[in-house]
Amino acid sequence: MFDPASRLLELTGPRPRIAVAFSGGIDSTVLAHLLSKQRRRFASLRLLHVDHGLQAASRDWSRHCAEVARSLRLPFVPLEATIRRRRGESPEAAAREARYALLAMVLEPGEVLVTAQHRDDQVETLLLQLFRGAGVAGLAAMPAIADFGAGRICRPLLAETRENIERYAREKRLRWVEDPTNMETQFARNFLRAKVLPVIRQQWKGVDAAVARSASHMAEAGRLLGQVGRVDQGRVADGDGLSVAGLRALPPARRRNALRAYIGSRGVELPPTSQMAELGGALLAAREDAQPEVRWHGAVMRRRAGRLVLEVKSQDHFGEAKELTAKSWDWNADRVCILSQRGERLELIDDVAGPIDLDRLPPSLAIRARSGGETLRPGPKARTQALKKLIQAAKLTVEDRARLPLLFSGEHLIMAGDRWIDASVMSNDKSRRRARLRWTRAH
Repeated sequence: MFDPASRLLELTGPRPRIAVAFSGGIDSTVLAHLLSKQRRRFASLRLLHVDHGLQAASRDWSRHCAEVARSLRLPFVPLEATIRRRRGESPEAAAREARYALLAMVLEPGEVLVTAQHRDDQVETLLLQLFRGAGVAGLAAMPAIADFGAGRICRPLLAETRENIERYAREKRLRWVEDPTNMETQFARNFLRAKVLPVIRQQWKGVDAAVARSASHMAEAGRLLGQVGRVDQGRVADGDGLSVAGLRALPPARRRNALRAYIGSRGVELPPTSQMAELGGALLAAREDAQPEVRWHGAVMRRRAGRLVLEVKSQDHFGEAKELTAKSWDWNADRVCILSQRGERLELIDDVAGPIDLDRLPPSLAIRARSGGETLRPGPKARTQALKKLIQAAKLTVEDRARLPLLFSGEHLIMAGDRWIDASVMSNDKSRRRARLRWTRAH
């Protein structure tokens, strides 16, 4: 029998505090069952379930997950995700981004989020990244452990096969939910799993272990590239930018690697390959008086004389910033607050399972944009954290960072859009009136 608890302790050290990402599917059900049998090895163990609201049966799945948690005598935390698709983004990618943002939000400082991805998932991830033309970081697929939110994320089943997991579930007569979309081959991962991999496995025995091994090699290469990039970035640093002369002196591959390190250090999404080539080529070759620039995803790299400087859209700009600076919201009189003439709005919606306690919510809220230094306590047991760090952990796009509306009671930040809620207004089992906040962005 495989032993994810021992692997988990090997990766994290003794007595970690564990939060299992529990979907109710067969993989996370097996993981929760195995960890619950060895709960004494952990300082704490709880299950976190995210309801994406994309399926008609999602409420039933949430109830099933709560029942499983009760049967295992484990604390259960239900969460509801808000799915927003960016242009060209698949539904599964949008759901995944929303799920991890929500899990990062509720993860307590030092806690370890444990997920049930296994070797078959690793193989699928690497192949999908390969088909998308990913670089070393993408081909490293999923790491066994990494920093995440206020703690870490760990995948103790990466060496196990789907076949072994399914065998254990049958032997123990476990109950789990089946997502019907797993059979729909219009989704890339499902098509790969159902149509492509069976043919590959028939021709090449042991291919899963080989592909997983390649992912491990890529992860090691990625770590080395990261180290070299940070060293080169330091060598060519010029104030808050980079020296053009210093970058030109580097070989092309190391030049692009240093640029990636610099962009990554600013918490900005990396540009597409074509624009990365432009950053390391035409932008550096331009005349000093040309003042060229390269834009992507709301960020812009500007050449000013002998320096490259990365700039992002103003953190104070979303909607009409001047109007928002002085905006107040009497939510008792009107549950909808219009943020801009472009249609951005906030809405308080009554919800018996909502995360906001209306009796604890101040009657008048001040709404304004980020100015820097804001803090928030995103859970009853969480420590106060810088909003900047929460945003970085959630990997918000530059556009969402710039437009994120903040709700204050006086100078106390109590909500950041519909992503983070301060513990001071958070609902609990005794809350009589509950609601959720919905932020509708302009398009």
